[in-house]
Amino acid sequence: MAKERFVETYSQGVANIRKIIVDAETGVNYLLLSSNMTSGCGVTVLVDQDGKPIVTPVNSTNQ
Repeated sequence: MAKERFVETYSQGVANIRKIIVDAETGVNYLLLSSNMTSGCGVTVLVDQDGKPIVTPVNSTNQ
């Protein structure tokens, strides 16, 4: 079975959903927000205080 490219590492909420998704190849963290998953959502790169993307070491997302 192929390894998943994107791994959900955090999820909060039922109506107001917040998820952190990690790209298993690059380690870049993304934030997904939605008031409900039927009317659309937004995705953005998470950045640190210097504006650089937050990167999780790739081997820590392996499951």
